[in-house]
Amino acid sequence: MAASRRASAGTGPSPDWTKRPANLAQALTGELVDRIVRGVHAPGTPLPPEPALCESFSVSRTVVREAVKVLQEKGLVQVRQGSGTIVTPPTEWNMLDELVLGATIAQDDGITVLDDLVVTRRLLESDMAHVAARVADGEIVERLRVLVDRMDELVGDPVAYADYDRAFHDTIMRASGNRIARAVVRQLESQVINTSRYTGRTERALCVASNLGHRRIYERVALADPEGASEAMFTHITEAWLVRRGGPGEPVRLRR
Repeated sequence: MAASRRASAGTGPSPDWTKRPANLAQALTGELVDRIVRGVHAPGTPLPPEPALCESFSVSRTVVREAVKVLQEKGLVQVRQGSGTIVTPPTEWNMLDELVLGATIAQDDGITVLDDLVVTRRLLESDMAHVAARVADGEIVERLRVLVDRMDELVGDPVAYADYDRAFHDTIMRASGNRIARAVVRQLESQVINTSRYTGRTERALCVASNLGHRRIYERVALADPEGASEAMFTHITEAWLVRRGGPGEPVRLRR
């Protein structure tokens, strides 16, 4: 009977928590984020009422209210007087949020979200490369050279190569002085850096091709060529993603 009531309330079965989480509100938030993103609770519809959520997840009203408050902060729901807690459309969601972005990428259309992530990253990083080529001093140029040379030695070790790859891009971003753009790129990458859908294939030939792109960026920065550095960064990020992408459909969102 209890299972029937839960199903009619639209909450579905309780999550398979093999061990009851220490932070119930955090666990409930994660479960509800996932269900909203998957469309279990569709935009414009109300979340199940507090009593139904309490019963379904075996938690208190305090836990439910705390989770709903966090959902509001992430832009996934609105609490409307007399209407309950209403799920908002995806255009209102905070896509820089770890849970929201992670749940979205996990869906079938996650490759489109990753395309958008790459488009955002290349836009910001190509601009930062433009600035870096204008302002980089000898120390920055030398640091980039050392990183590129070291990556040439690491093309057979994709894990170590990836660490230097990130260091190279971060050196460019730091040199630009644009802390906001750097923070956005780092935030986006931190959510996907360990997901197979983003990292894709990692083999020696791909690392070799990738570092040719890095070397072109370095050379343009060393020559104080802002336009060249910007274009080299734009091309590098685009080409590297197209090789790794491997998803369905044409990457139309990457077209310039």
